[in-house]
Amino acid sequence: MQKLTINLIGAGHWGPNLVRTFSSLAGVKVHQVADVDPKRLEMLSSNFPGVTVTTDASSAIGDEHADAVGIITPVSTHFELAKAVLKANKHVFIEKPLCRTAAEADELIHLAQEKKRILMVGHIFIYNPGIIKVKQIIDSGELGRIIYLDAVRTNLGPIRNDVNALWDLASHDFAIFDYWLDSRARQISASGKRVSEQRLEDVVFATVSYESGPVAHVHASWLNPRKVRQITVVGEAKMVVWDDIDPAQTVQIYSHGVTIDRNDYDDTFGTHRLKYHTGDLLVPRVQGVEPLRVECQHFVDCLRTGAQPRTDAVSAKRVVEVLVAADKSMASASAFVQI
Repeated sequence: MQKLTINLIGAGHWGPNLVRTFSSLAGVKVHQVADVDPKRLEMLSSNFPGVTVTTDASSAIGDEHADAVGIITPVSTHFELAKAVLKANKHVFIEKPLCRTAAEADELIHLAQEKKRILMVGHIFIYNPGIIKVKQIIDSGELGRIIYLDAVRTNLGPIRNDVNALWDLASHDFAIFDYWLDSRARQISASGKRVSEQRLEDVVFATVSYESGPVAHVHASWLNPRKVRQITVVGEAKMVVWDDIDPAQTVQIYSHGVTIDRNDYDDTFGTHRLKYHTGDLLVPRVQGVEPLRVECQHFVDCLRTGAQPRTDAVSAKRVVEVLVAADKSMASASAFVQI
């Protein structure tokens, strides 16, 4: 097996996790890690003595030993860094969201195609076993026609200074909806509040409709006493809840629903012919694997085989389009914006 060398840019909150994970994979070496903060590099160097550290991102990009570069930096830096890596003829792993605009996404997609390089985006929940299980349940038809989805993603911080709470948190949910529904978002309405001293929204509520019919609601907040990572999917036949905080009941299937007596009647008492049914609660077994390890291994496998990643830049662009439209909606008194 040919050994792959991966350099990383960004040693902040999430970067060390990628250093650890990539370093643990067979046939993979993390050679250089770049960050603007010498203290972060000093801490990382003490934990990973075999890794070279530098404050110069161009060193990690231009390193002749590197096959790929991972970008774990603020969203505002993603486009220029990814473009530089691709121009250096190296593969790219980049954290979500891919970039700030659809035009930037298009440029990166075309450049990756021109250079024949892999461009993978770290939408990590697409590699989460609970999310994959729900996808299997939806695709099986067990839930019936999907009516709506409701997502809550809250915590007390960490507050970002380059993107709002929707970009930071709900980018996960929009990627999940896209994966589950196999359908494009059609329009969105969003409202937000700047509660802290930041210039960006700390709490956002958004409603998005999909071409296949379902409507989805998202609540994203940095200002909440509880960490919640939960999505409810309501179908005509059954309902399912995914809860990332409860490992014992990550996926719960409810045999609940409403049916209508379709017989022809001359009276006007239609509401009295609604039949509510509640059945069993099923908690299917979900395989206990670390999503980050699955994600990193998938990137490595794509480098070796040339296959397109499950979370490629094309799917990531769709998430960016939803986020951009949400910002436009908030700037327009929550008016619906076409995507």
